[in-house]
Amino acid sequence: MFLNFFDELRAARIPVTLKEHLTLLEALKADVIDRRVEDFYYLSRSAYVKDEAMLDRFDQVFGKVFQGLETTYEEETAEIPEDWLRQLAEAVFDEEEMKAIEEKGFDEIMEELKKRLEEQEKRHEGGNKWIGTGGKSPFGNGGFNPAGVRIGGKGGQRKAIKVWEKREFRNLDDDVELGTRNIKIALRRLRRFARDGAEDELDLQSTIRGTANKGYLDIVMRPERRNAVKVLIFFDIGGSMDGHIKTCEELFSAASSEFKNMEYFYFHNMPYEAVWKDNVRRWSERVPMFDILHKYPHDYKLIFVGDASMSPYEINYPGGSVEHWNEEPGEVWLRRMTDVYHSAVWLNPIPEKHWQYGQSVQMIRTLMEGRMYPLTLGGLDAAMRTLTRSV
Repeated sequence: MFLNFFDELRAARIPVTLKEHLTLLEALKADVIDRRVEDFYYLSRSAYVKDEAMLDRFDQVFGKVFQGLETTYEEETAEIPEDWLRQLAEAVFDEEEMKAIEEKGFDEIMEELKKRLEEQEKRHEGGNKWIGTGGKSPFGNGGFNPAGVRIGGKGGQRKAIKVWEKREFRNLDDDVELGTRNIKIALRRLRRFARDGAEDELDLQSTIRGTANKGYLDIVMRPERRNAVKVLIFFDIGGSMDGHIKTCEELFSAASSEFKNMEYFYFHNMPYEAVWKDNVRRWSERVPMFDILHKYPHDYKLIFVGDASMSPYEINYPGGSVEHWNEEPGEVWLRRMTDVYHSAVWLNPIPEKHWQYGQSVQMIRTLMEGRMYPLTLGGLDAAMRTLTRSV
């Protein structure tokens, strides 16, 4: 069974090695866990999974290989005092229902579940027979039955014999769109720590060393250790980007907390001769692009966030902008920026499989020398690796 588990993990493109498999077997031989499925799940996950992006994929493989084995919830049910459970059940069920429930064991319940799955043809809520939410049926979720099976949804009493579809890390797959937590995980690849500024942090090791040498308390302070990476982020706003506002907000929130040296600006479709920091005053308070290029040195990391979906004229021709008359094409400004900031990427919220259908997307990708990445956990991770190479 364990070899099959190992093969299934490899088939799911989880990078497990034979050494990790042998480590798991040694741990089982040494009895480092109790003989429970839950304990084995956490042990095998810690042995095999080294990247959070693989957690959801691991859960799916684990469920496929070990489907039908007991979970920790069965033990939780067994630990409930019998007299307390009987009093609670008597308040909910009549005598005939109580007798029927007590007579059914696990095998009978699962067989009845299979039959009802074949018979039921529509969604059901409440009641005491069909699979659905609420009610007294032993199948579904959100209701009450002391010998029940939860299917999907949120458990009501957490006393089911078997829990289906329990995947705690569903949002941590390489191909899913990002949430703020996932973005922070990916952004942490772009780090270069340094100590600068005021000496307001206690240097414990130096204090101990100085005190031991001098015979009296010698307190040594040092600057706080910070991420020294500096970032310029340009967000495309308006038009086709309106559907990606939530994703951009999450990216902005995560980047603001991860990078202390971060500057941001807005543009529409293409960065031209001016950008802005306040969308309400986008026409009255514009920042000339030349000012940005002269103010922020070349060691800043440049990140564009946009769907790159526009008319090709906005990229190739003067006056191609849909909002104003641009003296120079957008590609000229994009090249100027990437000439100053050699470490640059473009993050695209459109799924990568659709890029081939957009002419402007292909043009921007070419201008960025292929450094366009999708706004997924895997895409952002690859983008941070690209930026890290010159850190």
